[in-house]
Amino acid sequence: MSTPDSTPSVDPGTLRRLYHGLVRIRRAEESILELLLKNRLSSTMCHVSIGQEAVAVGVCDVLAEQDYVTSTHRGHGHFLARGGAMSALMAELMGRQAGACRGRGSSMHLVDASVGHLGSNAIVGGHVPIATGAALWAALRGQPRVVASFFGDGATSEGIFHESVNFAAVARLPIVFVVENNQWAMSLPWSRATAQPSIAAKAQAYGLVGVDVDGQDVLAVRAAAEQAVGRARAGAGPTLLGVQTYRFLGHSRADPSSYRDTTEEQRWRARDPVLITREQLAATGVGDDWFATIDREVHAEIAAAIEAAEASPPASLDEVFSDIYATPLGGNR
Repeated sequence: MSTPDSTPSVDPGTLRRLYHGLVRIRRAEESILELLLKNRLSSTMCHVSIGQEAVAVGVCDVLAEQDYVTSTHRGHGHFLARGGAMSALMAELMGRQAGACRGRGSSMHLVDASVGHLGSNAIVGGHVPIATGAALWAALRGQPRVVASFFGDGATSEGIFHESVNFAAVARLPIVFVVENNQWAMSLPWSRATAQPSIAAKAQAYGLVGVDVDGQDVLAVRAAAEQAVGRARAGAGPTLLGVQTYRFLGHSRADPSSYRDTTEEQRWRARDPVLITREQLAATGVGDDWFATIDREVHAEIAAAIEAAEASPPASLDEVFSDIYATPLGGNR
């Protein structure tokens, strides 16, 4: 059980790459909300991770090409951080055939196995056993793969979370369980959901290494994830990574989060991961011109992705049963 004491240092190139990843997710989700308000998405169910970007970016930055991730209903950031294409994300959310799932999955069911993304899941905790199964498969095959499973604090109250973590601990599977503790499971605060707030302390019950880390500092997240992934790859078993973060907006677009105290919200917004990383870069001598260039590049990428999505045909009813059955149903519906 441990809690990192200070922000680690990395080379300037790594810090720039991390900042670019944070901005890319932030601006993408801001654009997604605009599209939602304009009724240009295929579904009104849309959960953004604004405020939590450092978790996805910090963890995925240390994964190897052959590794896997599983994600949550709040999964746009994981998809992009793992290497999913911006164009595939936007097209999917807009219900187009050029989407990651050819327009059939929308916001909560993103999948791109080509980059090791085994899928988002609308069921709270539903993807944790999928990640555990993937880690078991890798171990049985003797493959040097590590699985990172992202889930929220609410999922730690689900029975399947305990079953999966316990099994992974017993079998010493190559998996990192990443608890994105954004302090709220919809309207239930973390303080009322558990008698033991420390994820690192909870890990002791499973015989696992547990780490509590500042989820607003992408360097701290990356350092903790690097150690956890290294342990998993070396055969030392799983890690339970408790990442303290915060969703700046409501649970979904329909949630004004009136149950939260404004002082709490302001305190967390003051620790915006994008601003923290910008300040770290500025301290190394990076000037405003570089930040402006990043903003332009990201804006252009998003605009091009939306334009490409709009040029793609809508999802087809002919593919309703595609990829569902081992033996295709053909034209029967």
